Amino acid sequence: MTGLIARKILPMDQLPIDSLLPEIRTALVERGCAVVEAPPGAGKTTRVPLALLGADWLAGRKLVMLEPRRLAARAAATQMARLLGEQPGETVGYRVRMDSRCGPRTRIEVVTEGVLTRLLQADPALSGYGGVIFDEFHERSLNADLALALCLEARQALRPDLRLLVMSATLAGQSVASLLEDAPQLRCEGRSFPVTTQYVAPAPASRMEPVVAQAIQQALRQGTGSVLVFLPGGGEIRRLAALLAGHLPDDVELMPLYGDLSQADQDAAIRKPETGQRKLVLATAIAETSLTIEGVRVVIDSGWSRVPRFDPVSGMTRLVTVRVSRASADQRRGRAGRLEAGVCYRLWGEGERLEAQSAPEILQADLAPLVLELAQWGTQDVSSLAWLDVPPAAALSQARELLQRLEALDGEGRITQHGRKLSGLPLHPRLSHMVVRGAERSQGWLACLIAALVSERDILSSHGNSADIGLRLRLLNTASSEREKNPALRRMRAIAQDIARQAGIGPQGTGSIQQAGILLALAYPDRIAQRRPGVAPRYLLSNGRGATLAAADPLGASAWLAVAELDGEAREARIFLASELDAAELRTTFAAQIETREIVAWDHTRQAIDAVSETRLGELVLERRPLESPDATRVTGLLLDAIRRRGAEALPWTPALREWQARVALLRREDDATWPAVDDSALLASLEDWLLPYLHGKSRFSHLADVPLQQALHGLLDYSRQRQLDELVPTHITVPTGSRIAIDYTGGDVPVLAVRLQEMFGLAETPAILHGRIPLLLHLLSPARRPVQVTRDLAGFWRSSYQDVRKDLRGRYPKHYWPEDPLQAEPVRGVRRTRT
Repeated sequence: MTGLIARKILPMDQLPIDSLLPEIRTALVERGCAVVEAPPGAGKTTRVPLALLGADWLAGRKLVMLEPRRLAARAAATQMARLLGEQPGETVGYRVRMDSRCGPRTRIEVVTEGVLTRLLQADPALSGYGGVIFDEFHERSLNADLALALCLEARQALRPDLRLLVMSATLAGQSVASLLEDAPQLRCEGRSFPVTTQYVAPAPASRMEPVVAQAIQQALRQGTGSVLVFLPGGGEIRRLAALLAGHLPDDVELMPLYGDLSQADQDAAIRKPETGQRKLVLATAIAETSLTIEGVRVVIDSGWSRVPRFDPVSGMTRLVTVRVSRASADQRRGRAGRLEAGVCYRLWGEGERLEAQSAPEILQADLAPLVLELAQWGTQDVSSLAWLDVPPAAALSQARELLQRLEALDGEGRITQHGRKLSGLPLHPRLSHMVVRGAERSQGWLACLIAALVSERDILSSHGNSADIGLRLRLLNTASSEREKNPALRRMRAIAQDIARQAGIGPQGTGSIQQAGILLALAYPDRIAQRRPGVAPRYLLSNGRGATLAAADPLGASAWLAVAELDGEAREARIFLASELDAAELRTTFAAQIETREIVAWDHTRQAIDAVSETRLGELVLERRPLESPDATRVTGLLLDAIRRRGAEALPWTPALREWQARVALLRREDDATWPAVDDSALLASLEDWLLPYLHGKSRFSHLADVPLQQALHGLLDYSRQRQLDELVPTHITVPTGSRIAIDYTGGDVPVLAVRLQEMFGLAETPAILHGRIPLLLHLLSPARRPVQVTRDLAGFWRSSYQDVRKDLRGRYPKHYWPEDPLQAEPVRGVRRTRT
């Protein structure tokens, strides 16, 4: 450190990181990269950047330090400036969204993640900077992983002298050190006072807020000092604050701390309390790292955190409440021992097991912003960069598909001119696309207002209002005197103005609120929603997913919606933010994406071909009409498939045709395998060969009744084979009376001849087919046509059983002729008096 800088720094207490500073300087001189692991309270965030200001390798260039959170960035810069006896914007400055304190003399810039990415995209060599410090890298945000990957490539290709320093409180540093070409790992102990840990497991199914409120009351009664409470999100903070209102001691000031608060409110939460006062800070994970909240000696940890989860299948991101990791729990606990001995109340059972680390954001986030940044960088193959965790393929694919739909990437995955415009805005590509296209439609300011509403916490979410974004827009467009009374509205307008400034949108045509729907549809073309029939407000999205509105929401009467926010549930997502869409404008704006499809499919309900022409936007049907001349090949193919699914019984069989089928099958089995296979399975397998020519004009099962099935089946045999069939396996046999009796081939493997016994008198041998090779199975019948004997040996029957049968029949049918010698008797067809 130069003498000039050393003289400027005010006297400081020793912190653990101070002993490590010489090693950090040496590692950066000799190796160019280093990994520093130091627990909360070690002083790394404020001491390390100041210690590097005088390094020779900096050579008049600046240091940039990445902080994951805006509040932490401002606080770190402010503390370093204070140590130099300056104000932020002099030697040390910061750049965060909507707030910048940097000047011509600034040597250390503390920035948030989006700012660092912008610096890299504008100047990949970072020519104005000598080194990059990644603070609190263990949080593993998507942008931090991206920025490190880009810095590593810049160092390899453009700036081998660029120093990289990765600092972390809880991250296992070996993997990061390996990524940085085996950079040195430097560790130091923290400076913390003893923290007593108490586990307070709530009763099952207990609501979070009452449990936390009880722990707060206990902590305030039993100890001194300020209290820091960790909760999942702003909703729980607001509900807990309402629950505690009027129930806190007079010396306790309740202060919320979460990302959506104004800068002034955030700064107030971390300031040292007034003398004789204590603070009760209700915070999200924003207070886990990089911040020292003055006076805190008690931490109450709910054990929960709220994180985004992206589903690449649905394209939706939803916030889920999850158990904190052990690393996060230890970070939170450490807040109680920064300035004096403290106590930490953990609101879960001591035996509960927690995950070691939280999952990196890159593994579970919407990767559309990442893919757009990589395309802007000139990289289409993510594997060409160095990653601690390679982005998942499914999420990458979904991101590329979305960006192509937004016209940000071309068909090859390269960034378009439109994509470069989107990349220059501090918004998700969806919203950037809406703002750019909105400006082209003279609706730029309206698009900026919508972008602010969608990207920030809903200003009406706590009031159970309609999902209609128009309600929010009308609030933002109220008279300025009314807006000034509402900090949330002021902040939302300020965000919209910042977007407009960066997009180059002036005060030209603002657009009416009625245009909100089409602008939202530009941002969310996969979430255009068409109302389904029925009483409940249920919708089908253009991506094929289902969604629903609250039953009482007036927006539910709308036939078409553009949806901005859903909860991402698998079956039917709940719509939280949307706008009504005009169908005619939808057709005009999305004309290039609307397509007409001819659909020919089998309708299982109607048992018929459904042939229609559909005009569609994604999965939504805008118009549907019957198709007058569907493709005949497609129709018959579907009908054949339907016949196969139902089986051969779908065809108009007659008993005679089933007999024909059985006769041919018998010949194939008994005489010659060259006969065609005509069993049901074989016929179904070869429908195209024998049935297809007879299906012209047929489109439903009921039409099959008109199919000439006999002609179709007989066509399987030529004339010679058909004559052989009739000769070898005849349909009828002539018996002694002269009657032609039908043979039944369908009863089993042996053909059956059912004939009255009296008509067989005088016949000595069993009738046979196939040139006498197969005797028929005789069902000899009584005059009432009931079987009295079943045999394939007629001669044997006459010799053996006939006399017993004769006695029985004479008793039952005395008027009929029952001769003693059937071989010598005259056969008869009907009643004949018994001879006396």
